[in-house]
Amino acid sequence: MTTDTTGTAARDDEPRPGGPTDSPFVRACRRRPVPHTPVWFMRQAGRSLPEYREIRANVAMLESCRRPDLVTEITLQPVRRHGVDAAILFSDIVVPVAAAGVELDIVPGTGPVVAEPVRTAADVERIRPIGRDDVDYVDEAVRMLVSQLGATPLIGFAGAPFTLASYLVEGGPSRTHAKTKALMYGEPELWHALAGRLAEVTLAFLRVQIEAGVSAVQLFDSWAGALSEADYRRFVLPHSTAVLSGLADAGVPRIHFGVGTGELLGAMGEAGADVVGVDWRTPLDVATGRIGPDRAVQGNLDPCLLFAPWPVVETEVRRIVAQGRAAPGHVFNLGHGVLPETDPHVLTRVVELVHELSARPADQG
Repeated sequence: MTTDTTGTAARDDEPRPGGPTDSPFVRACRRRPVPHTPVWFMRQAGRSLPEYREIRANVAMLESCRRPDLVTEITLQPVRRHGVDAAILFSDIVVPVAAAGVELDIVPGTGPVVAEPVRTAADVERIRPIGRDDVDYVDEAVRMLVSQLGATPLIGFAGAPFTLASYLVEGGPSRTHAKTKALMYGEPELWHALAGRLAEVTLAFLRVQIEAGVSAVQLFDSWAGALSEADYRRFVLPHSTAVLSGLADAGVPRIHFGVGTGELLGAMGEAGADVVGVDWRTPLDVATGRIGPDRAVQGNLDPCLLFAPWPVVETEVRRIVAQGRAAPGHVFNLGHGVLPETDPHVLTRVVELVHELSARPADQG
């Protein structure tokens, strides 16, 4: 599937020269030659940017995610400022579950808080299927963005079933995921019913974004690192696979990312990703050995390193670019999201440095 610059999705076998599907970012995701290593940052849309804080003043998070005008402006801000190689849709991983009828709020300083945590089969049944009409504001925002981004690709995203289930079972963020694990171990049938329902919601949410024109999607499994590989394979992998394999015919690269997942990287790749995101704990050349030669990698500068003196940052960026050459495709990113206190000028310098270090002759790009 290729996407023209008017927001209309069109399916064919080859990328359109000069369009977003022929961009360095998409080419790297597909393990094709690139003119330079592409760069984008998780949570680049917001948080650290003063222009974001200004436009978000007095606007609740969920409301901002449901206003296409705000979503469009916030998504474009880091592209204008940093010159990144891809935009990522400004949204939140709980947007689709809220659309599916789950009563929740995103509380500043805390995160998603669920009014009635999931405890029973009846709670699972109340999570209804979603379609385009349930998230029409996302469809509209994506179409607006694609029309304005031109050759810059837009990444859509969603939360993976395990991470969403953890929020719903715990009632909010958790350090131990004790209630989630108790449900998994104690009531596995209920767990699989919940994760299966969330996989359906997630797949539908990503399909809306793809049909509206995104050039790639990322599935965030933020909390998967809390699990052993055996538990991941038993309780999580089937449901992440249902989402990612369900997009196999969509024609866009699929990125899969989690935090603390060094021991899970091979299994996460098996779920059906084209690109596996790697946090800062595992060197990219080591990660590539675990993931295998059939997938690109994304990552993996420690977000906290951006607070170090520039010579330290530069040394680490050089290391990551060099280690990324071991992979069949490399998208430079942080190992997790941009921290709110990050100096935006440092991010801009990182983009410039990666481009400079990785520039290839025109006949090799």
